[in-house]
Amino acid sequence: MPGKTGWRPRIILTMMVLAALVCCGAAQAEPPTADRSIVKTLSVEGRLRNTFRSNTSFEFGDPKVPGHTPLSRLEFPLNAWWAGVGARGGTSRLSMGIEVLRSVTGEASGYQKDSDWEDDADRHSLTTYSESNCRLEPSYVVTGDIDLKIGDWLGLPSPFDLRPVAGIRWQRFVMITHDGTQWYPASGGAQPAEELAGDSLRFEQIYWHYYLGLRTAWDMGHRGFLPPIVLFLQGDWAMVEGINEDWHILRAGRRITRERTRGDAWHILGGMKIGLAKNLHAKIEADYLRLQTTGSHNMTNPLFNTDYSFEYGVKVWSEQMGVTMSMEWAFK
Repeated sequence: MPGKTGWRPRIILTMMVLAALVCCGAAQAEPPTADRSIVKTLSVEGRLRNTFRSNTSFEFGDPKVPGHTPLSRLEFPLNAWWAGVGARGGTSRLSMGIEVLRSVTGEASGYQKDSDWEDDADRHSLTTYSESNCRLEPSYVVTGDIDLKIGDWLGLPSPFDLRPVAGIRWQRFVMITHDGTQWYPASGGAQPAEELAGDSLRFEQIYWHYYLGLRTAWDMGHRGFLPPIVLFLQGDWAMVEGINEDWHILRAGRRITRERTRGDAWHILGGMKIGLAKNLHAKIEADYLRLQTTGSHNMTNPLFNTDYSFEYGVKVWSEQMGVTMSMEWAFK
């Protein structure tokens, strides 16, 4: 599991040290031009999120045939509804936040796709292809971050807020493919399509993101008859560690493949907050995340005494787009 690798604890420790240094610096190095009216803040949110045109996927090559990549590719849809809560507390200078989301959709929108290029003589020819329905088991996205207000230190006008941010994002996706159709050969032929009745594959994917970024906000205040509006934007880059496990239920024995990978991710988020009452706000935001990683592939099947690993052509990636709506209660 991800916790067994050696580099994640070092990253977490490094980020904690950096956060502590930022806190100390914020407390001890208040510039003369800064606003000294630091106040405590606390807010909680109820959140509802929809992901669309989203997937998590992996592929690997054939280490026995140079240039034969990919050998197999599996693509899983992440189009679903998520619900959860968020909280943010600290001061107007330094704040920490957490968000927890859980999938509430039983069936993901879209098909899981399984493609194989098994012809060594023609590695570009798709030999086997299947599409299956995909049931989303309880899945989670948990995010924690810390940010520091520096806009006034830089002399920005008071309606503008600028904050560096550091955080950790943990994602766990669990899917069961079922009731699919498989074609062999994939290009068509005399052999009819095969129906894959019942559950055929269990897939679990875990990502750890360790990110740094910048967030900004523009408090527009009241504009005519409009309620108070704040526009916000965030961009961040992450080092990513991933592990996925694929159990082909229909295969003889317990055939499991695992990928352990590392890479990076880019994420951008934007939206607006609308004041409904003194301490009540509605928020809507849209975001896009893309990650790419490479690493090792391992396959085991105790029935046939199989256990081998390689790194040839191993890639794991994910593209995630979503819209989130929330209600925020602020306490000061």
